Amino acid sequence: MCGIVGYVGAKQVVPILFDGLKLLEYRGYDSAGIAVLDGEGISRCRRAGKVRDLEQDLRSLPPAATIGIGHTRWATHGKPTNENAHPQVDCHGKIAVVHNGIIENYMPLREQLMADGHVFSSETDTEVLAHLVESLLDGDLLEAVRKAVARAEGAFAVAILSSDTPDRIVVARRGSPLVIGQAEGETYVASDIPALLGRASSVQFLGDDELAELTADGFRVIDFHGNEVRRPSRSVSADPVSIQKGGYKHFMLKEIHEQARAVGETLREKIDASVQTVRLPSLDNAIPEFDHIYLVSCGTAFHASLAAEYLWEQILPVPIQAIIASEFRLRSPALSPRTLVVAVSQSGETIDTLMAVRRAKDGGACVIALVNNEQSAIDRESDAAVYMRAGIEIGVAASKTFTAQISALGVLGLYLAARRGTLSASDVEQEVGRLALLPGRITECLQQEESIIQIAERMHHAHDVLFLARGVMFPIALEGALKLKEISYIHAEGYPAGEMKHGPIALIDEGTPVVFLLSDGLAYDKVLANMEEVKARNGHVIAITDTPDAPAVLKLADDIIPVPASEGISRPILFALPLQLLAYHTAIWRGTDVDQPRNLAKTVTVE
Repeated sequence: MCGIVGYVGAKQVVPILFDGLKLLEYRGYDSAGIAVLDGEGISRCRRAGKVRDLEQDLRSLPPAATIGIGHTRWATHGKPTNENAHPQVDCHGKIAVVHNGIIENYMPLREQLMADGHVFSSETDTEVLAHLVESLLDGDLLEAVRKAVARAEGAFAVAILSSDTPDRIVVARRGSPLVIGQAEGETYVASDIPALLGRASSVQFLGDDELAELTADGFRVIDFHGNEVRRPSRSVSADPVSIQKGGYKHFMLKEIHEQARAVGETLREKIDASVQTVRLPSLDNAIPEFDHIYLVSCGTAFHASLAAEYLWEQILPVPIQAIIASEFRLRSPALSPRTLVVAVSQSGETIDTLMAVRRAKDGGACVIALVNNEQSAIDRESDAAVYMRAGIEIGVAASKTFTAQISALGVLGLYLAARRGTLSASDVEQEVGRLALLPGRITECLQQEESIIQIAERMHHAHDVLFLARGVMFPIALEGALKLKEISYIHAEGYPAGEMKHGPIALIDEGTPVVFLLSDGLAYDKVLANMEEVKARNGHVIAITDTPDAPAVLKLADDIIPVPASEGISRPILFALPLQLLAYHTAIWRGTDVDQPRNLAKTVTVE
């Protein structure tokens, strides 16, 4: 949520910041702004709305400025207005702050500052930091910021300018991501790597409770206690082309069609198709004997985790439970050194999942991170990690990271079962053989887009859509409903098909679309019976099935989307693909903003 970008060097800073903000739009926001510093002091430009709405106003900023900070805001404290947009400044306009996260104790801090004579001009918690730094500044900006953030409670990332020190930016983080980038004679900071692609040659993620002082010549890092922190930077490996649409109308459509590659890359380092074995050497010495497994995650990652629960239960004779991360801390999970906790997050920075990791660690559990971003907070705080190799995902609605998560979780389950001796070598070989064919199956499945466009046209006027399935397909139904509501704004719900008569059937009337995931061997006849019940109430049946020519399917379904027949880990992945296309094209027919749906953010870093 929100995006921060900053630059100090010799180049004109305004276009750099503007381009950086455009590259962070996928994170979700409702206003944007930039502050720059030159010999005349701090100048800023901010506006509610899109980054592009800033462009004309940027002409008012000094063009020769070579240091500045920018921000995209997702409103938490105060409405999305020009006055509440960042950067926020102190009483005298000498300190500018951009901030992601929430200052939980901002109200008592604000009241104390007002009692000391500070005058506030916004409703934001961010402005408190500007005034707090002002009150603590005595020549050393880094020290003033260190003292200020030590008094702040909550999760946050900040970047701060002071006209008294016009050659540096000070940044700090706790629970919200910041990455520092370097090139010759210039230093960058951003909330995520995409804003640095094509500019920085090396990057370093700032750790929790750390600050950094950035100048054109480099940066130094200290912790909140003032101790120096040293860690190596790493080269930027992502290709700038990955943050371009590549001829597609939207990033989401591009990323849907990148799934064969994303899944293939995720599997490539984890399976050896030549000898049909699984290899996860990073886990060999990291995992103790375990008698309980929790999978903790949020949103789409939770649906992948729930699919893994179904898959793992068939091969691992221990209790396995997928739990929404924000609920994990509110429950009383059985945690011990014999508990394995798998934390699943696309970004590796999801705040609720990070808090669940810390809860698990406090209870003595072994934590495995399953993330797309190495060196992210969840990766760093876990005992071991399994990495997706999906590449950068810009669309807010997850697509390729979902199927990459199921792929990686599936392989992790095979590894754990083989290690415990509950899955034979021949069973592993059979599953690895199927996985080796999966990228090709994905490509085949995505070739029926034209027929899905026609179904989406018929569905886009609906007020309610139900997604029904049984077994491992139930989490996929949940994901299909989530995708549709995220980007088309149609009310959609996913249910186990066996629960239809316990409530959802009340929503079905003339023409209500009901999407069934019907797979041979997964309570097939029972799902057909559910389809009969929907038809009896004049609902519109859409069957996504690996038996498209079955007489019962042809009789009951108004629309049929065929899926290649498969088993094991591949099956839920293949059934997810047409659901993604159906959601995408329904949203296109409705004219919504597919890549940046309202009120949503790619990375949720506030609780």
